Amino acid sequence: MSTFLVEVLETICRTDGVRGALLVSAEDGLVVAEAAMEGLDAAPVAALAASLASRLTLATEAAGQSQPALIHLEATEGALFIATGEAGLLLVAVTEPDVNAGLVRLALLDAAGRLA
Repeated sequence: MSTFLVEVLETICRTDGVRGALLVSAEDGLVVAEAAMEGLDAAPVAALAASLASRLTLATEAAGQSQPALIHLEATEGALFIATGEAGLLLVAVTEPDVNAGLVRLALLDAAGRLA
């Protein structure tokens, strides 16, 4: 795994409340790189993120809109943030329930820009 990719993901993990970050292939949902995912199984998270991004992209395109730049899914135990990146990659952050969503969005979008 590239040290540059790990550095980008670790930057996201420095945001308070972020439990882990992934770089995921949008096409097949496979983990390309991961950081700080202690206690979390990255493979199902990556598959969920790719599936959500794919379905939401189809839905927005059917509605005549562009693909979503950021997806935010909240659950009782935390949240999942997905930023669409270049070259068919997704940046994913898994967070605690009380995370500052604005800071996570900024970190993801900044990281996506670094990967472009």
